[in-house]
Amino acid sequence: METSQRQTYLDWLRILSILGVLFFHSAMPYVADWGWHIKNHETSNLLMESNYFLHLFRMPLLFFISGTVSYFMMQRRSSLNFIGLRFRRLFIPLLVGMFIIVPPQIYMERLNNGFTGSYWQFYKTVFNFVPYPKGSFSWHHLWFIAYLFLYDLLFAPLFAWMASPKSIGLKNKLAALANGKWIYLIMLPGIIWYALLSRKYPETNDLAHDFCYFVYWLFFLLAGFICITQPKLMDSLERNRRFILTIGFLSFLLLDYLRWNKFDPLDQNSSNTLYMFGALALRPLVAWSWVLALVGYGKKYLNRKHKVLDYLNQAVYPFYILHQTVIVVLVYYIVQTQNESILSKYIYTVGMTFFVTVGIYHLLVRPFALTRFLFGMKPKTATKPVGNPEPEKINEVVMLSA
Repeated sequence: METSQRQTYLDWLRILSILGVLFFHSAMPYVADWGWHIKNHETSNLLMESNYFLHLFRMPLLFFISGTVSYFMMQRRSSLNFIGLRFRRLFIPLLVGMFIIVPPQIYMERLNNGFTGSYWQFYKTVFNFVPYPKGSFSWHHLWFIAYLFLYDLLFAPLFAWMASPKSIGLKNKLAALANGKWIYLIMLPGIIWYALLSRKYPETNDLAHDFCYFVYWLFFLLAGFICITQPKLMDSLERNRRFILTIGFLSFLLLDYLRWNKFDPLDQNSSNTLYMFGALALRPLVAWSWVLALVGYGKKYLNRKHKVLDYLNQAVYPFYILHQTVIVVLVYYIVQTQNESILSKYIYTVGMTFFVTVGIYHLLVRPFALTRFLFGMKPKTATKPVGNPEPEKINEVVMLSA
């Protein structure tokens, strides 16, 4: 039996993922070691550890969920129709972001670094199309949208075939992975890829130099698509959720033990190739384990409708697009305050970012046809209540980063 109706637990996981993005990016000005657009004078190593943990699986989870949404959106559509929809939902908001949403982040960063010109003087430099950081042209946190658009563009024919009755033979064969714990074989390609290439090709999010991670993220998207295509695989994730959570928990403890005792393979060179491969494989093992555990637990406990779900589903995409710009603008002023602890600054950043971003969405984006279009939302008249079974009416999922 194929999955053609919207899965409520995936909606809740998407919402929780974006909430995690809010906490992650709000912490970035205050974490030690990691660079960011604007940094507080004092930073926290412990807050960095929390962000390190979130960073291992937050993007993989978003890509996994995006893969399930690509499947739902492909229902009753040809490859060309699917690409057209993704162009409207992804490419147009990406352009809007690069020319309207992201530039204020770069401007505030330049002010923080000593620039004294007006915003208009700065904004004209965006059209020099010199990539950030040398120039002012960037997609910043919207790299996720760019990558997702390219994935869907490249794999539209495969997705169309997988969503059609023509793939019934493959779907029946995939059902074999639902037996026992064979489902976790889907982790292996991504783990091996990361372990072999992550040292040579670190994460950049700029596409041009992101050889390892561009493929690494893709594995999660394809896994999400495959698992939702064959419902027995999702059932297996639910059934084995405790097992894979145990693997993820123990793997993370071992990873932290290596890091805290200066055995992190990313920070040293070793002639022991087997050790290097095994230590590097811990990161993607943690990522895959936590993603698949969260999906399993979500399917078990979050597959429930609520009247607020439809509103939240529509809000998460514009919220993601807007939130980091709000953070950077706020933090430019927050880091200048005196006699305030890192914790108080962080809490205020989270709270005010949520308040301002939701206000912008509710008052300035949601009510108007033009802004809904620019932010990749469906026309207002086309919105449906939660539980609508028509696959083509399923809400969009697009979320963030780095």
